[in-house]
Amino acid sequence: MATQTVLAEDMARQRLRKEGGAWLRQRREAAGLSQRELAERVEVGYYTFVSQIEAGRGRIPAERYSVWADALAMKPREFVRSIMAYYEPTTYQILFGDEPQA
Repeated sequence: MATQTVLAEDMARQRLRKEGGAWLRQRREAAGLSQRELAERVEVGYYTFVSQIEAGRGRIPAERYSVWADALAMKPREFVRSIMAYYEPTTYQILFGDEPQA
């Protein structure tokens, strides 16, 4: 029973990570940036890092949120609130008590 709960939570986490990646891809495309251009702006060594995040196989380190917000021409507060809905849904719900604004 506990194993099923853990698996369900992991699947939900993976689903949210993919949705967050899709949101980031939309923001990048709206900014008119390629993955390579975004990688350069956020100072990561390889565009594949951006690709992995957009595919939901990774996440942006919290200490880099402001850099990503700037690269995507977003206000840092808006960026963090949006990404938190995907990366930390429980915390998002406690703080904002509403559905994500994606």
